[in-house]
Amino acid sequence: MFKNKSYIGISFVILIFGIYAIPKIVDRVKNGDVVKGNRLDNVGVKSSKDAKLLTIGPAPKFELTNQDNVKVSNETYKGKVYVLEFFFTTCPSICPKMNMSMLEIEKTFFGNPNFGIVSITIDPKHDTPQVLKDHAKLLGVKSTNWNFLTGDRNVIMDLSNKGFNLYAGENDKVSGGFEHSGLFALIDKDGNIRCRKDEFGNPSIYYDGLDKKGVRDIQEDIKILLAE
Repeated sequence: MFKNKSYIGISFVILIFGIYAIPKIVDRVKNGDVVKGNRLDNVGVKSSKDAKLLTIGPAPKFELTNQDNVKVSNETYKGKVYVLEFFFTTCPSICPKMNMSMLEIEKTFFGNPNFGIVSITIDPKHDTPQVLKDHAKLLGVKSTNWNFLTGDRNVIMDLSNKGFNLYAGENDKVSGGFEHSGLFALIDKDGNIRCRKDEFGNPSIYYDGLDKKGVRDIQEDIKILLAE
């Protein structure tokens, strides 16, 4: 008996709620307000904020010579988004993988005049403009906004180690005689180094050019910067 009374009570509550709430829901559907609630608006704001890339600071200034014997500097890339790396043409270890990653990035953004790539050799004694030109041809580089740069050895080493804080150095004990980072720097249209947060909420600063996820991440973030 009490059990039946409980069911009757619950049914009564549901009936009263329906009489009160359904007309309001119908009105919201008619007015197109169903997707305009505060909760959904807050989710949208959070997603937009999370997608924003961090600004680390101005990229170090440089002026070096490219594969066509033309001076290239920060100003060359003013108003463009670009990716920068340090490498050398005779590298037998990580450079081929970095080259493939850069070619993938080039292919994704090929034809976009607001995007470019900078590859700076850490072995300028060997990597003359002609050697760099031959190397670019061997790789199958198509973009006119991809510059392979060479110059004074000390200037380049300082730019890598002190400027970008990306390790590069000579080491007779390793194959190729040089060792260096496999990371890529991402620079925005205003010349600032930009990055996303890592899984712990810290600035990643650079992107791993040897890792599929790193290459995928930098391509996603290039799109964000191009849209800014």
